[in-house]
Amino acid sequence: MTREENYFRAVEFRYPAWIPVSVSLMPATWKKYREDLEEIVVRHPKIFGRYKKGSRNFDEFTGLYREGTHTDEWGCLWKNIRGGLDAIVVHHPLSSWDAFESYTPPQPGEGLPHGFMFQRLYYLRGFENLMMDFVDEPPQLHKLIDMVLSYNLAVVRKWVARRPKMVHFGDDLGMQDRLPMSPGHFRKYLKPCYARIFGMCRDAGIHVYFHSDGHILEVIDDLIECGVTVINPQIRANTLDGLVKVCKGKVCVNLDLDRQLFPFCTPKDIEEHVREAVVKLGSRQGGLMLVAECEPDVPLENIEAICQTLERYMLYYS
Repeated sequence: MTREENYFRAVEFRYPAWIPVSVSLMPATWKKYREDLEEIVVRHPKIFGRYKKGSRNFDEFTGLYREGTHTDEWGCLWKNIRGGLDAIVVHHPLSSWDAFESYTPPQPGEGLPHGFMFQRLYYLRGFENLMMDFVDEPPQLHKLIDMVLSYNLAVVRKWVARRPKMVHFGDDLGMQDRLPMSPGHFRKYLKPCYARIFGMCRDAGIHVYFHSDGHILEVIDDLIECGVTVINPQIRANTLDGLVKVCKGKVCVNLDLDRQLFPFCTPKDIEEHVREAVVKLGSRQGGLMLVAECEPDVPLENIEAICQTLERYMLYYS
């Protein structure tokens, strides 16, 4: 069985041969550990595939991982203060509604960046402004939402025409321990947008993968209703028991393991963490995948332990 075949067996609850696992290494992590990290990657082809030593420039960063400032096609100014980690938006072109009438959105491109709907709204307005808009409901708000939605639909329409098996989306909806908005506001302003975007994919028989950082437990059922077939939530922000309650058997979970634990724990802690997730959220039928993101503050010993542990527990139900 190929990796792709096994992956979709897990997504569709069709008894995969193993739990799909992955380890994400930030560019800054590569820069810090360099050849030592390469040694780990080479030792674990089941996770990283075939890797050729010397094929990576540890000091070269692209896109928003590059230190400095960058203005995107929407007019949002991004700033990165440490190359290899991500940038943030520091200037919002629609922070004042006075600029809205003369604002022209970009022409739909070929892809959607991380933060395509909710985050794009606050990239344009500013976070506090958008939260106030959800409460005050100024007339421009619905026009802004429609503008961003129309852009997204145009891009996704191009994707659907190519008939992929899955389309990936990312939009961080949560904070560390709660939603930044009420579930009611989510359902009023954002859920209809996701339903149209994801529905276009599902109507064509295409799986929808959705990533969100932060606490999203209260709206996971809504996201499933919108068409999400694989959800990528953070375990710490949502708790394992919370995710078991709202997700198990309903939607495939690509579980983002606890990246806030990895810098400070022992290899034994990692083993216990992964085992608990597999036992509670997994099943022989499938519906579980595991991903571990390693920032530059994770010791090499723990990156190695993560890889070894994932390789063991990917076969737990085999």
